[in-house]
Amino acid sequence: MSINRVNITGNLGKDPELRTTSGGTSVLKLFVAVNDRVKDKQTGDWGDYANWVNCTLFGKRAESVSRFLSKGSKVAIEGKLRWSQWEKDGQKRSKIEVIVDEIEFLSRSDGGSGNGSAYDSDREQTSPRQPQASVYDDSIPF
Repeated sequence: MSINRVNITGNLGKDPELRTTSGGTSVLKLFVAVNDRVKDKQTGDWGDYANWVNCTLFGKRAESVSRFLSKGSKVAIEGKLRWSQWEKDGQKRSKIEVIVDEIEFLSRSDGGSGNGSAYDSDREQTSPRQPQASVYDDSIPF
């Protein structure tokens, strides 16, 4: 048995690229920066080092997602790794990318920061309701 699951959280390094294959399938390319904290050996200061991850989303969801994301958007992605190899100008090339199964928007579509999906920006913000006293029962042992 083998497991091929990837979870990443990061920011888009550029606007998503949406295209359509000759067969009519939508393909969305995302370029996600996932930061590591690294200590500079010369100065001893800590800083962020960006690991750039190529992610691809297919189908109707690709079209929908492309409308809500732009450069700088924070996302959480769950998917699987795919390795591909090709030849260009006589040289063999290869890459590993994440094929997206699930995506969550961690910043609002209006450019504001905060948790939730881009859909949250359209919802009215309400304060949480206080439970009525009758929901508390003294006979519950915990």
